[in-house]
Amino acid sequence: MSGQRVLFIGGSGIISSACTRLAVERGLDVTLLNRGTGRRPVPEGARQVVADVRDPASVRDALGDREWDAVVDWVAFTPDHVRTDLELFEGRTGQYVFISSASAYQTPAARLPMVESTPLRNPYWQYSRDKIACEDVLVAAYRDRGTPVTIVRPSHTYDRTVVPFDGGWTVVERMRRGQEIVVHGDGSSLWTLTHHADFARGFVPLLGNPLTFGEAFHITSHEAPTWDAIAHSLARAAGTEARIVHVPSDVIADLDPQWGAGLLGDKANSSTFDTSKLRSVVPDFVATIPFEQGAREIVAWHDEDPARRTVDAGIDRLMDDLVERFRVAGR
Repeated sequence: MSGQRVLFIGGSGIISSACTRLAVERGLDVTLLNRGTGRRPVPEGARQVVADVRDPASVRDALGDREWDAVVDWVAFTPDHVRTDLELFEGRTGQYVFISSASAYQTPAARLPMVESTPLRNPYWQYSRDKIACEDVLVAAYRDRGTPVTIVRPSHTYDRTVVPFDGGWTVVERMRRGQEIVVHGDGSSLWTLTHHADFARGFVPLLGNPLTFGEAFHITSHEAPTWDAIAHSLARAAGTEARIVHVPSDVIADLDPQWGAGLLGDKANSSTFDTSKLRSVVPDFVATIPFEQGAREIVAWHDEDPARRTVDAGIDRLMDDLVERFRVAGR
């Protein structure tokens, strides 16, 4: 693995930043291609090339005729994005890695835990349907031309900068104010949360591994707390308590379609995963960071700078309305 030439398209996001750091630590020759506007610094040892991947000509100018052992696109969301990547890199890389999403799996799942052969179908969320369509393009490229494609499906992966509730810090701020927060459904559905450093330990060994070509893998923790438990972990980290009001997901979706799409298409359903396939090629993979620790990291990072503790006024008002309505209704 050491010395492999790896191109990350993106590379400074929530998930990809941890993978960039670990790839450099393990001796890979890492280049990031992005617009240079990310809020996370480029790790020492990685190089950055500034270009807009949505402008193929600028990518060609920036990269010239360089070849790669692996190209990973962290910011491909539509079939056109993937087709552009294939035009740019097919024949110039030993592996193309597409970052899909576990929300592409059958929603709601007919059986748990989910495995990589779980059918792909999500009628609720356009984001997920687009990821499925991207996978279709890549599977065809592998079948028709032998393109060395690897598909990776993250589930809910977080770092210290992200509160795993819609509205972000708004939820923690409400708890600290002594206000109730809204948790969808009855709060008992199971939700897999994966720290980005754990994800990286499963991801980096896939690079350049021919056993992954033509295959799909999800990379997740085995910890799946309930949504109520997630709220209580955040409250403990913030030195307060969680006063929870449960609201049906379809009610939230009626009032806020964007919030609702992510619930009905993903978070409202229990989500657990079998990582046997990943461990068959990365035998030492294990997720070691529990969300109780992750919650402390999240709160500490936000408390370091008041500017980070932003409140979504729209979500805040909607929670006020829902809390009043469903508290009064005795639900």
